[in-house]
Amino acid sequence: MKKQSKQKNQSKPKKDESAVTLGDMINPNLFKQLKEQQEQLKAAEERKKEEEEKIKREERRLKEKNKSFAELLNESGMNWKEFK
Repeated sequence: MKKQSKQKNQSKPKKDESAVTLGDMINPNLFKQLKEQQEQLKAAEERKKEEEEKIKREERRLKEKNKSFAELLNESGMNWKEFK
């Protein structure tokens, strides 16, 4: 018979409820300032993304506007030979 190895119960370090967290150490006013700055950065990032999308849409529109008749005909899904 094989000997069964006993698994040792390793105790994980438990979090001490009285431990001081970083949030507790930071001044509430500083914490509020950081949150506001985070919101401002998110808003700026969102505006930047919207602006980039607007520029891309405008570029696509101008590209579509400047296509030649041959390019438009080639992109068309219809079989124009049937309409001769």
